[in-house]
Amino acid sequence: MPKLRFNHMELTVPIGELDKLREPIRTFYGDVFDMEAIDVPILGQTGLLLRSDPETSQFILITEQKKHLQSPGFDHLGFLLESREDVDGLREKIGKWQEQDSRVEIKDYEDLVIQNVTTRAFYVKYLLPIWFDVQVIEYAEGTAPERAWHFQ
Repeated sequence: MPKLRFNHMELTVPIGELDKLREPIRTFYGDVFDMEAIDVPILGQTGLLLRSDPETSQFILITEQKKHLQSPGFDHLGFLLESREDVDGLREKIGKWQEQDSRVEIKDYEDLVIQNVTTRAFYVKYLLPIWFDVQVIEYAEGTAPERAWHFQ
């Protein structure tokens, strides 16, 4: 069976919202996650595509719809970083954003330890109807999986 990998996610917001939020979304996600923000014509409107890496075709597409996503819980998309220091550094950076903009929401977590695996994570939500789980997964010596995605 072929191996599956993440390509994209579409998030929908109420009609009229994207035009009001386009620039703050572009600025925050560009600064915090280094995402490129591209206006794209789609479905008779101008959507906003947030691309994490132009070479891997991974992106989040934001469009306006009458029936839009509503996520009152902790529904989320996970972002995996390389190290604990990366997670902690990004958490600190987002905390500085929160000091300037109260719309930045953060949920901190204690490390989750399950047998030989430790997950260091926090959630962040800003102007979009979903949380982003920023994490690193650490394996005890000699217990990392044989197969894993790696950037080269």
